[in-house]
Amino acid sequence: MPNSRILIIVAALAGVVFLVIAGVYFVEPAKSLPSFFPGHDPAMTGHHTKHGIAAVVVALACFAFAWFQSGPKTASA
Repeated sequence: MPNSRILIIVAALAGVVFLVIAGVYFVEPAKSLPSFFPGHDPAMTGHHTKHGIAAVVVALACFAFAWFQSGPKTASA
């Protein structure tokens, strides 16, 4: 398996993981977040919308990276 193929798979899986993390930030209030998530606050009842948006942006960047890496390779002259 070529090295670039492994990189594409890892980037796509990272994108999926970041989408799941974004979903957790949008759905769970700050007091219900896992303790290892940034923004966990046992006294806060609001949601961390900015953290969720940032996770979506990182997921889209991972998907874009995987897409551009999977494109055709140009031949050098």
